[in-house]
Amino acid sequence: MARSALSCNRSPDDIRLVAVSKKVSAERIRAAIEAGIADLGENYIQEARNKIGSLTSLKASWHFIGHLQSNKAKYAVKLFDLIHSVDSLKLVRELHKEAKKINKIQQILIQVNVGQDAAKSGIPPAETGPLLEEIRCLENIAVKGLMTMPPFFEDPEKSRPYFTALKDLRNRFREKPSINAAANITMAELSMGMTADFEIAIECGATIVRVGTAIFGARD
Repeated sequence: MARSALSCNRSPDDIRLVAVSKKVSAERIRAAIEAGIADLGENYIQEARNKIGSLTSLKASWHFIGHLQSNKAKYAVKLFDLIHSVDSLKLVRELHKEAKKINKIQQILIQVNVGQDAAKSGIPPAETGPLLEEIRCLENIAVKGLMTMPPFFEDPEKSRPYFTALKDLRNRFREKPSINAAANITMAELSMGMTADFEIAIECGATIVRVGTAIFGARD
């Protein structure tokens, strides 16, 4: 990560590593935290509930990175510091409602399906702006930026156009007066890049990379 950042004149300190811990035991996650991992990413609510509950004595930030159903919003709000995979107004409203109940400002990223791949979750790029406009008045939601998952390629270089497109989209919103003026929308984060392509993502401006296999090994 540091090598990739320095190669494009970025500070390594500006990029956060989220260790993807789905299907990894609480014991191995404990060892990772004790070794210096500060951010953990989970894909499934029930699995995360069990593990987070057993690791409350350790200081870590928990990220939800999987597809989130609206009926699980109440659990996600209680468990996670940052939810990466928000892709509908219905889900945003549920998160807002549940966050308001516990007096929390829930931090989220908007997941954008940059490649408009039917196999991937995420909102189409053209619908991202209208969704952000709806979020402006939701005081218990804070949009921190955007997230994407490009199609899988054997050659990670093929992911570059998707990462560049997400950064360009984020920059357009930064320049839009109504979005720029919203107190609960900062658009500082770009969550993109996994084990196979995180170096390319960093070169394209990622501020968060989500790495699992390279840290914990292959899962079943």
